[in-house]
Amino acid sequence: MSENLQKGTHSLMKAAWLIALITIFSKFIGFFRDIVIANFYGAGLVSDAYFYAYQIPSLALILLGGVGGPFHSATVAVFSKFIPDVNIKANEKLNRLFNTFTTATFLIFLILGILTFVFADVIIGFIISQGSPELISLATTHLKIMMPVIIIGGLVGIYYGILVSYKVFTLPNISPIVMSIVIIIAITLAHNDKTGIVLAAATTLGAICQFIIQLPKLRQLGYKLRPNLDIINNPDYKNLLELLFPAILSSTVGQIYVYVDMFFASQLQEGAWTAIGYANRIFQFPVGILVTAFLVPLFPIFSRLVAENNHDDIRYYFNKGVGLLNFVAFPILAAIIILAPDAVKFVFERGAFDANATFMVSQALIFLSFAIIPYVFRDSITRIFYAFNDSKTPFIVAFCTILLKIILNILFVKRFGIGGITLSVALVTLCNATLLGIFIKKKIKLDYKSYFTNTTKMLLAMLCSIFICFFIHKELSVIIPEGFVFLLIKLIISGILIFAVYGIFALIFRVPYFTILWDRLFKKGNNELQ
Repeated sequence: MSENLQKGTHSLMKAAWLIALITIFSKFIGFFRDIVIANFYGAGLVSDAYFYAYQIPSLALILLGGVGGPFHSATVAVFSKFIPDVNIKANEKLNRLFNTFTTATFLIFLILGILTFVFADVIIGFIISQGSPELISLATTHLKIMMPVIIIGGLVGIYYGILVSYKVFTLPNISPIVMSIVIIIAITLAHNDKTGIVLAAATTLGAICQFIIQLPKLRQLGYKLRPNLDIINNPDYKNLLELLFPAILSSTVGQIYVYVDMFFASQLQEGAWTAIGYANRIFQFPVGILVTAFLVPLFPIFSRLVAENNHDDIRYYFNKGVGLLNFVAFPILAAIIILAPDAVKFVFERGAFDANATFMVSQALIFLSFAIIPYVFRDSITRIFYAFNDSKTPFIVAFCTILLKIILNILFVKRFGIGGITLSVALVTLCNATLLGIFIKKKIKLDYKSYFTNTTKMLLAMLCSIFICFFIHKELSVIIPEGFVFLLIKLIISGILIFAVYGIFALIFRVPYFTILWDRLFKKGNNELQ
């Protein structure tokens, strides 16, 4: 390995560990927020109304503007190539491009926000046409209250992208905590919010605060807000748009999947959509940490390596990064399959969240867990497409699988109920990952032989650990008494056992990533990802 690659790898690993720690903290706060929401609202009419309505603002704030979203990715891909030294403040050219992008984005999202407010009842009525009149009316009210979140969504993504381009990873990954804290405080003080109005208002206030805390750091980096619309004959802005629009369409197509699921969920029992939402939050807790920790610092490296036409190093980073992600993801999948009912019960079952809600969330979570491995691969390889300034291919792939999503929902929802919806998510994710893996060959030839060899070994290690630990967990359920503390003890013992058994079989099958992580964790002198 070259000296530069060694330095880059060490820097990547340091950034990955830092982001992992920050993301873990942020996820814990977000998880606690969900526990508080579940405690006060359970899984019923009010929670369904809120989560149905929140899908529109979350499209702007999380999917489009969040870390890894189109605005963040486009900003990193373009601005990182114009920043010669992250220690030097932004020059006039960068400032002008930043302000052009910011001004145009604000105006477009302002128009979208106003239209959403005016036609909120039409939008909600279309999305959950199978819902009751009470549900549609309450969801419409929630959506109107959360309309400002739409306006700031794209701006948050631009600011995140600027910060990451300067290797400022902490603030973008920790700022979502602000929204969580605001929501926790608001609904706890309100205590008896029967309509969810306080919850919706707190979401709006939290998003605004999440945006505001980015401003001081942007000024420190030399970026000053001077609105302009220098969009004519501007090649740099055109470059941004060429990457941004297909990426937005790709994310919007992904949101169409969600709307399809919302339509089918509205036909099921009350609380179904809430259950799917909580299952996704549990799923994203470990998986989001893994993907964010590696891909946030890796994406700017991909962009620079593409600019240098250095395909060997791209292959190196991709194979080792995805391999490590998979190595940790497989035991997480095993843990979800075995521990989902007990874990959901421990985390959520209190207050308004009853045993029936626990069953619904567990069912959705188990089926959704099968998406972990294709999810990791899809998100990783998408960053390579973006690094090549190609967001059209991910969009086309996502668009072409909408019909598959509808067909799978029709087939599975009747048979598996809530679980059918999340199972279709896993299968569509697998289809998308497969197609992207095939189409990337037009740009770069990746080492799939090594990838699939190691993935097969990890799959075998996981299956062996599930077979052994499932029966042990059942015996623990008989031996250990009922109760909150005893349930925690059982989860801890079973969780440690799953990872330990998986590690043993990974050694037996000679999975290389076991040694890499062991050396990284326990041998301080070995900082190289090799």
